Amino acid sequence: MSEYQYYEFRAIERPLTNKQVGALRRYSSRADITATSFSVEYNWGDFRGDPHQWMEKYFDAFVHVANWGTRWFMVRIPAHVLAREVASEYYADDFLEFDINGGNLILSFRSEEDGDWVDDEGWMSSLIALRTDLMNGDHRCLYLGWLRSIQGAVYEGDIQEDDIEPPVPAGLRTLSQPLECFANFLGIDFDLLAAAAEQSQDESQLRISSSEILAWVRSMPETEKDSLLARIIEDDVSHPEVALRQRAFSEIPAKYPATVNSAPHRTPAKILARAEAITKDRQRIKREAAERERFRRQQEQAEQRRKHLESLRGRETDLWTQANQLIVTKRPRNYDEATSILQDLRELAEKDGASSAFHERMQSLCRDHASKPALLERFQKAKLAFHR
Repeated sequence: MSEYQYYEFRAIERPLTNKQVGALRRYSSRADITATSFSVEYNWGDFRGDPHQWMEKYFDAFVHVANWGTRWFMVRIPAHVLAREVASEYYADDFLEFDINGGNLILSFRSEEDGDWVDDEGWMSSLIALRTDLMNGDHRCLYLGWLRSIQGAVYEGDIQEDDIEPPVPAGLRTLSQPLECFANFLGIDFDLLAAAAEQSQDESQLRISSSEILAWVRSMPETEKDSLLARIIEDDVSHPEVALRQRAFSEIPAKYPATVNSAPHRTPAKILARAEAITKDRQRIKREAAERERFRRQQEQAEQRRKHLESLRGRETDLWTQANQLIVTKRPRNYDEATSILQDLRELAEKDGASSAFHERMQSLCRDHASKPALLERFQKAKLAFHR
């Protein structure tokens, strides 16, 4: 099997300088490099750069996939918009890790899956929106990273009984397209996600209304509002608008979309057991649906067969003649058609209580064509005649 690896980096906050582009070019003569991106694929060899160092120095997002199953996604965001304490709650060795460097928090999500990868499948374009979601206080991708870790622990037999799940964000039942793509990227089991989402509040019920936001803004002192507005206009680095949004949602007396419910946190074992129950229930429903569909088709076929036989009633003599005419041609295709006609005649005879008359005539037909072994073999397979 040939090797395939794909690496892609994306700069969002600041484009690369010409000097930086030149520095990156030394790592690969084949890479596609622009002021905002670096992408390269390998069919042999390895990437010579250090993704962690590149994220610290140059880029805000990173994707790596390989055909032996590696899936790796990193994002860099300002540390002040996502507290270390929050990220720590979802930390999971090898699956979700983070580091703070130069005022930035770098999150690393990893997964190892079986199966071949044909190409990068546009993962960066699908996942890049998660960075903005995190900055706006949506922690669902953090929870998904942790959830993938307990799925991995099942395979490795490494579930700890005293572990508990981190805060469950709202909206796990209705993932956005980037989050659905992310769950697929990590290879999260559908039923495990459904089990986890059972304790997730409905995001729409937690949304803050425009009137609540307006009332909060009006309650702020004028001097503070002026200062905040000036900062938003002049500061395009530290994202004061994000900090303001997070402050508003924490202070408004309403539930913020990232707020978790008060239900007790579950153990991984409990979530996994619930996922197993969901799987069994889904499989049962699928089997029952398949059985209903099988019965429906049987009924439909039986009705079609009944109508077909009724259309033949009264034409029995002509059908015997037709079958014999097909047989005398000595053509295999006509043998098959004659056999089908005789099967229809047998079923009509059974319905009319005339099976004995049918068998007598069938034996006579076999004697008349005893020199045609290919024909008699078809009759035997169709249970129209038997060796004595």
